Amino acid sequence: MKPPRQKTRFTPLRRAVAIPVWADVFLRLGGALALVFIVVIVHWLDRDGLVDHHDGNVSFLDVVYFTMISITTTGFGDIAPISDKSRLIEAVIVTPIRLAVLFIFVGTAYNFVIRRSWEKWRMTRIQERLSNHIVVLGYGISGSEAVDELIERGTDPAKIVVVDPGADRLALAEERGCNVLEGDATRDDTLSAVRIGNASSALVSAGRDDTTILIVLTVRHLAPSVPITAVVRAGDNELLARQAGADNVINPVRFTGLLLAGSAEGRHISDYLADLASVSGRVQLVERQAKAEEVGRSLDELATGGRGLRIYRDGRAIGFWEQEANVLTAGDVIVEILPNPDGEADLA
Repeated sequence: MKPPRQKTRFTPLRRAVAIPVWADVFLRLGGALALVFIVVIVHWLDRDGLVDHHDGNVSFLDVVYFTMISITTTGFGDIAPISDKSRLIEAVIVTPIRLAVLFIFVGTAYNFVIRRSWEKWRMTRIQERLSNHIVVLGYGISGSEAVDELIERGTDPAKIVVVDPGADRLALAEERGCNVLEGDATRDDTLSAVRIGNASSALVSAGRDDTTILIVLTVRHLAPSVPITAVVRAGDNELLARQAGADNVINPVRFTGLLLAGSAEGRHISDYLADLASVSGRVQLVERQAKAEEVGRSLDELATGGRGLRIYRDGRAIGFWEQEANVLTAGDVIVEILPNPDGEADLA
């Protein structure tokens, strides 16, 4: 069993409103005016319970005037309720409406002035601190699983930025503690907003191969040195994704085929492959730089005690059986298998 996941506090980068700003403003103002109109009607029907100390006559204009000063709690006293019925109406009907109108106006001012200014300042602060972060472009099945696995492996959710056009999917990323940005990842301004050039890596899983490849092109244009991993589902598009600039291309369909084929040749092969891929497995597949004390040693003599599988040297893959693997050099990238004590405990 996997250990329970701890939720962290969400730090939003930016959230888009569900309806246009102008429509939201008109809806709020329309609601406030509708409440004011109700109070005008109530006061007009009960005008006999009001007294005008100026001329003694309560006209419709006087009712509108009294309603406005009553709603705004100004209260000049020139028009006032005198009957018990009018005072009861003011207390039971008008006062709750007055509070509702005030809440609408205060809420509108907060939403369109205070909150937006605050979130703009906060977004700027978050952007200034974004460095060596992981950008996940697309929060579908593959993207969400990748984020979950990263957090399981110890990555701070605050160092993960999720970009997706869907507000519902971003809400799930928020619950995991990630920074989110609702937008189109194929656009330069969207990727610039998440400081793609300062990222440690970009994970692209848009759900469509053509969109994924376009995102890879955009990322590579803005961040020539950032490692990119892309998910494609059609075998023909793997080469296109690499040509677009992806350093790693993952085909889940092909990987599923490998698991199925492994199961056909031995019932434990697919289990071991899945074990390697998960942080909760009994073993872990790790990629790292060769340590100083390992230089000059063989791939079989790693300082971590792990099983060395492969070396990447000058862009070339060297297997453990090859002659070059007998001597590690500075700058070598080692792929090794390490035991996972936590995974063993879970399965015990």
